[in-house]
Amino acid sequence: MNKNTEQMSAPNAPLETQAEAVRAVRDANAFAARIVRWQRENGRHGLPWQGTCDPYPIWLSEIMLQQTRVGVVLDYFPRFLARFPDVQALAAAPQEEVLALWAGLGYYARARNLHACARQIAHEHDGIFPQTAMLLAALPGIGRSTAAAIAAFAFHERAPILDGNVKRVLCRHFAIEGVPVSAVEKSLWNLAASLLPAAPEMPAYTQGLMDLGAILCLAREPRCLPCPLRKRCRAHREGRTQSLPTPRTPTVRPSRKASFLLVTDGEHILLERRPPSGVWGGLFALPEGREWISRLKLHAVPLQPLPFREHVFTHFRLEISPFLCQVAQMPELPDDSLVCVTLSNAQKSAIPAPVARLLEEVQKRED
Repeated sequence: MNKNTEQMSAPNAPLETQAEAVRAVRDANAFAARIVRWQRENGRHGLPWQGTCDPYPIWLSEIMLQQTRVGVVLDYFPRFLARFPDVQALAAAPQEEVLALWAGLGYYARARNLHACARQIAHEHDGIFPQTAMLLAALPGIGRSTAAAIAAFAFHERAPILDGNVKRVLCRHFAIEGVPVSAVEKSLWNLAASLLPAAPEMPAYTQGLMDLGAILCLAREPRCLPCPLRKRCRAHREGRTQSLPTPRTPTVRPSRKASFLLVTDGEHILLERRPPSGVWGGLFALPEGREWISRLKLHAVPLQPLPFREHVFTHFRLEISPFLCQVAQMPELPDDSLVCVTLSNAQKSAIPAPVARLLEEVQKRED
């Protein structure tokens, strides 16, 4: 009998309560065992951040994988690790270089927090990662679930994870209704904690939960037939896989408008450094707003409208109106928020994806 069973079957508890507690522990053990067995036989293996207990690559991969598909991260992870092989190297790098390597992954606050976290570990922890989920969660950019994943993979700590995939698995298997906020969220955390296996199995169990949600228990078309939890999954038995988890009320993303100015002499382009926080914080983008025409003294230069485009963020849509401003000679820069770089170097800079696509269009025109 494990520690959970001993706690749940106290000597003074009624026999019925003791029996229920034993059944609950037995069911939890069976749940974890199925996940572990399935992961070892059918889960994802051989990923570049697997097969190690080094918290640095584990942490790096977990941050990159937040709201990003594995296939995309596979392109970025090796380059990032080659340039920043350890936390000290990442901490010593300028943020601009970190953002440049991150460009295209999106959610750039992750990169800024990654850099801040590396510096905090290097300066306050002598380059050594804290070894508990609680301490890891106190670092920049590491939430409770990410901290638990790092602790499970690196240190075999028994700590629950609860990312979007895991919420979906639990809500379906146990038929948990309600949008996962407040009370429902707390219930899910408690449930996730009650299902944890013994410490040696934590890496396979944690990876298995993630894999199950990403490979089989999909949001729209779940693959129930090969699922190791199918026979006991209430959503499958009751035909409710499409209604669980309880969907949030759809919201309409508000729209914002932006005018971007592409000032170029055919070889160079002007870029504007964004503020350190907010949309594309710390990145280079194109000068935004028509006020730059007067500030750069470009009144006499014709503006050529380029095709309108839209970029979707998590909480809003950005409607972009780009204007090409071709000049014979690059204008003087009114302040240090602007930089003049070659078109080829601009593509290597820390620029967001919509700006990269615009620069590609300009470069093709020049070629």
